[in-house]
Amino acid sequence: MRLKPHLPSSGLRGGRWNGHRKVISGILFRVRTGIPWRDLPERFGGWKTVYERHRRWSADGTWDRILRAVQADADLAGRIDWSMVSVDSTSCRAHQHAAGARKMKPRVPKKGRRPRHHRPDEGLGRSRGGLTCKIHLAGEGGCRPLAFLVTPGQWGDAPQMIDVRERIRVPRPQGGHPRTRPDHLGGDKAYSSRRNRRYLRRRQIKHTIPEPKDQRSHRKRRGSKGGRPTGFVSETCKRRNEVERTINRLKNARAVATRYDKRAYVFHGTVTAATIRLWLRP
Repeated sequence: MRLKPHLPSSGLRGGRWNGHRKVISGILFRVRTGIPWRDLPERFGGWKTVYERHRRWSADGTWDRILRAVQADADLAGRIDWSMVSVDSTSCRAHQHAAGARKMKPRVPKKGRRPRHHRPDEGLGRSRGGLTCKIHLAGEGGCRPLAFLVTPGQWGDAPQMIDVRERIRVPRPQGGHPRTRPDHLGGDKAYSSRRNRRYLRRRQIKHTIPEPKDQRSHRKRRGSKGGRPTGFVSETCKRRNEVERTINRLKNARAVATRYDKRAYVFHGTVTAATIRLWLRP
């Protein structure tokens, strides 16, 4: 089992967990099908056990550590395409079961325990279509997510680009700092802003982001004060479809395409589990 070295060996009370394989299979089955936890088939064991382990691993960062370990193994095998990393976002409609979570203050962690990651907004936004949330992600050339961020549905794309980019962190088992910078970064017009371009230039990251017509006209009106024209290569821009295909593969998991989880940290764990499943596929 490729995940076994990265799984916790015991629970919070000192008891040893049994049946990791069965529980993880149940979690991935639910993520893929989107069925209610209570409707899990009996072959995966008690639904409460499966749900509690998923919730706990979402809260203490176990899913995030597993994802980084799986990405490190893929990078060591040369399976990550760093030549082009693209950013994009997708909206996920929230089911009625995802609404109505009580606002909770972060608990003070007890000795030996980690706090639950509660958010005051729970990553939900209301629009004409109802409650939605948005997944901002960075995908590599092999159509797999490197990093992602869950926000309310009405949040814009451009302000989240830097946060998503800084979440790219692939460890190197043989030593050295984790890899964080791609060779090239691409995005659509929604990510065009002076702040984002200044950030990428400062970190010496080549990028291809189309400039909207209104921004181009405003720059020309200002003359020399408007700054230099942005570089654009149409052939490189065509590779933006890779991140769209990444989103398509990720949303094949019905629990990701439609949000059923009330808590933002649990939904983040659901998206992480679906991402791990993509990285484990040959």
